Amino acid sequence: MTFIHAWRCLLGVLVRESLRFIHQRERFIAALIRPLVWLLVFAAGFRSALGVSILPPYDTYIPYEVYIAPGLIGMIQLFNGMQSSLSMVYDREMGSMRTLLISPLPRWYLLICKLLAGTFVSVLQVYAFLVIASVFGITMQTIGYVYLLPALFISGMMLGAFAMLLSSLIKQLENFAGIMNFVIFPMFFLSSALYPLWKMKESSNLLYQLCAFNPFTHAVELIRFALYGQLNMEAAIYTGSALVIFLGAAFYAYDPARGMMSRKGGPGG
Repeated sequence: MTFIHAWRCLLGVLVRESLRFIHQRERFIAALIRPLVWLLVFAAGFRSALGVSILPPYDTYIPYEVYIAPGLIGMIQLFNGMQSSLSMVYDREMGSMRTLLISPLPRWYLLICKLLAGTFVSVLQVYAFLVIASVFGITMQTIGYVYLLPALFISGMMLGAFAMLLSSLIKQLENFAGIMNFVIFPMFFLSSALYPLWKMKESSNLLYQLCAFNPFTHAVELIRFALYGQLNMEAAIYTGSALVIFLGAAFYAYDPARGMMSRKGGPGG
């Protein structure tokens, strides 16, 4: 595999995923409407019920809608990762996945290209969400938007790799919706997306331990600190480690000689 071949493959997959996203306007609208509803409706009602803003353990009082913005960014990336994996299940049923995976390039590189393309699309969604959020007065420091970019790629790759691993376990397209709901909502609610971990610990130590173990929690914290122009090293290490584990498991699962693909008759079966 030469650099030219690798670049052409990456560019081809990136363009394909971008065009698919552009042509699916409903997907783009849904990706923005979902977090905006949480931001503008749920946050307003929750703040009103509390009467005060939530105090994270590392900052002073901030408006609740500002606190949950990183969690909603994580939600965008989580749903985008699941949607990308849904397309992989669809491509596998239609046979186009077989065409991709039988190319002379290494299978692990093809999967990374697919993952990078999905992450790129999620980054575009996130910045579009932040632009709309700024219209409603929810803004961060300019440096935060710069620090956010590498954090988005790390968290997006991790969540995308997790979704890719799930796609290898799903045999039929109609089963994916149920798996999505079974995975997404526990990951989202058992995290620091909606409330700080210290507040969860006050309620239940078991729930706190589950939240602390959840890789989505650390992805959200990585994004949250980045928006303040800071690096949460613990969250970065945890998220990076989860990325390596999920990606390695996905490589194994998509290996026709060893993984789940061998039990399904190949990537197109």
